[in-house]
Amino acid sequence: MSGYIDGFVLPVPRKHLDEYKKAAGKIAEIWKEYGALGYFEYAGDDMKPEGLRSFLDFVDAKADEVVVFGWVVFESRETRDLANKKVPADPRMTDLVAPLTDPARLIFDAGRMVYGGFQPLVGAAGS
Repeated sequence: MSGYIDGFVLPVPRKHLDEYKKAAGKIAEIWKEYGALGYFEYAGDDMKPEGLRSFLDFVDAKADEVVVFGWVVFESRETRDLANKKVPADPRMTDLVAPLTDPARLIFDAGRMVYGGFQPLVGAAGS
């Protein structure tokens, strides 16, 4: 098993979820241009596990927010490290991220995002 992923969890105001989704789709394409093999984001649905700490608690989600869980797949950590340098410098990212981080209607709050890079541990696929 090989590869490397970046994983992240963040809250998004429910009323801005469609706007976030459109921007994330374009951002995914930029990541793929810089070496990502795949880019995935999912919106929380079943978020209150009994007896366990939830993602809602982890990101201090408010009642009007949706928790987004995502990951970006890379061939290697080296490819990921290079992409992490190039993607933020791409001018298209500024145009996509600026409306999401406008303090007047904050959609993406990096201070509440949880993020990390992960190497393979266990893998199972197929039926």
